[in-house]
Amino acid sequence: MSNTSRTSNKVRHILGLSGGKDSAALAIYMRHKVPNMEYVFCDTGKELKETYDYLARLEVFLGRPITKLSHARGGFDDLLKIRNGFLPSPQIRWCTEELKIKPYEHYIGDDPVISYVGIRADENQRKKYISTKPNITPKYPFVEDGLHREDIIRILNTTYVKGKPLGLPTYYSWRSRSGCFFCFFQQRREWVGLFENHPDLYREAMKYEKTDPESGQTYTWIQGESLADLTRPERVAQIKANYEKRRQRQAAFGGNTSLGDVLCGDETSEGCLICHL
Repeated sequence: MSNTSRTSNKVRHILGLSGGKDSAALAIYMRHKVPNMEYVFCDTGKELKETYDYLARLEVFLGRPITKLSHARGGFDDLLKIRNGFLPSPQIRWCTEELKIKPYEHYIGDDPVISYVGIRADENQRKKYISTKPNITPKYPFVEDGLHREDIIRILNTTYVKGKPLGLPTYYSWRSRSGCFFCFFQQRREWVGLFENHPDLYREAMKYEKTDPESGQTYTWIQGESLADLTRPERVAQIKANYEKRRQRQAAFGGNTSLGDVLCGDETSEGCLICHL
């Protein structure tokens, strides 16, 4: 693990990996186009085991190390203490700032850098970058070359690691994004997926929720609903039924019925760019 920043006049090429499909496909796509590419992963310490396993397999294929970056003051729990237990939220995304952006920009330092971002051509409306540092120039190869979602899936399914296709991260069977297992941008159907696939992590996420004894204010990952309430059998059944209705409705209109697309009908599906790709 390294957080060392550097200073040089040479332009560096850096690709940030999130543990998701798009950034992984971009790393594969750019492998021979930019042979001196640096690969980095901002590790919050709260990622799914599937994420670490997927990155390990990708690292084998790339034949180059993926540098893990972390905050100088520790992981999520350390920063949570500094913030007096104030959980991050869609309105105050301190986790993204502290655990993703700052370690990445510290690693870059003042060097001139081309930063490769895995936004696809079919989601060009999300073309934005998380840094305002003048020495960082974002580059969007998928947008420039016109690659869509089906191209990304093809890249992953035709990339072999030890005789097996790399494919999609296994968590995509119940989750639409990479990032911390308690990400507040998860939809309720994804929380149910965490509960069913990683009950231990779900219980850990529950421990962060609390009520202030003085003000009576509640701190929960989902606005208006605690994780304890969400696990009631009737609530789980309702969430699954709502998801299935959306899936069938999209299928009837010939829409894409992947988990991520169906979840767009449940609250907001827009997460932090650096975590989502």
